[in-house]
Amino acid sequence: MSAPDDTTSRARRKRMEIFAFLFLTAIVMPVLAVGTVGSYGLGVWIYQMFAGPPGPPSSPH
Repeated sequence: MSAPDDTTSRARRKRMEIFAFLFLTAIVMPVLAVGTVGSYGLGVWIYQMFAGPPGPPSSPH
């Protein structure tokens, strides 16, 4: 009698695993990537506000 319950629970678990995989790959990872690159860019921008733009120093003339 436990065979139908076992089959349905396996199917439900497999469906939830597929949903979790798709959620992680389609939503969480892109959000983390954009957040990481964006925060790095913001950090460089703020650093350059204080330290000046990169490149050789300007000539004294």
